[in-house]
Amino acid sequence: MSNDTKTALLDSAEHAARTRGFDGFSYADLSADVGIRKASIHHHFPTKAALSVALMERYYNDLEMACAEIDTKYEQGAARLTALIDRYRMAMNGGKSLCLCVSFSTSRESLPREVVTQISRFRIMIIGWIERAFIAGQQDGSIKAVGAPAVEASAALPLLEGAQLAARVEEKPELFDSAVRILTLRL
Repeated sequence: MSNDTKTALLDSAEHAARTRGFDGFSYADLSADVGIRKASIHHHFPTKAALSVALMERYYNDLEMACAEIDTKYEQGAARLTALIDRYRMAMNGGKSLCLCVSFSTSRESLPREVVTQISRFRIMIIGWIERAFIAGQQDGSIKAVGAPAVEASAALPLLEGAQLAARVEEKPELFDSAVRILTLRL
């Protein structure tokens, strides 16, 4: 199986997971979507757990790279935080999907331990990045009333995640903006 097929499988699985959750797709779905036999999927991803870990690793790497690009592009903390909020807004696809981490988290009881570990790893990384954005905003004055950046970051991520869930339930992206307004009014 070529890397292109492996990428196609990961892309298909990510789309399915983001729109239907961990429990909402199977290897049969991927087989039909990508146009290969289920046995071929098992060659690269012996289990759904292995596939899900690969998805979370790719998602982690993609967002870590995106955050590094944001850091390079924007100097002010408020601009960095705005760019991340925009990324979470776009990930909703008009209220039809969730970011991968949020989507997987809604199926926590079904997730293999390795996937939960990857979600925790992702959350630690992104909360650390948000904390650094709050520190930058505190230092440059671009974010109003920053108390403790670590506490702010620990609250900001669940706010973004919950805002996605609220928008997804009703397929109304404006609910995301309404929910994060408490944060964006400070920028």
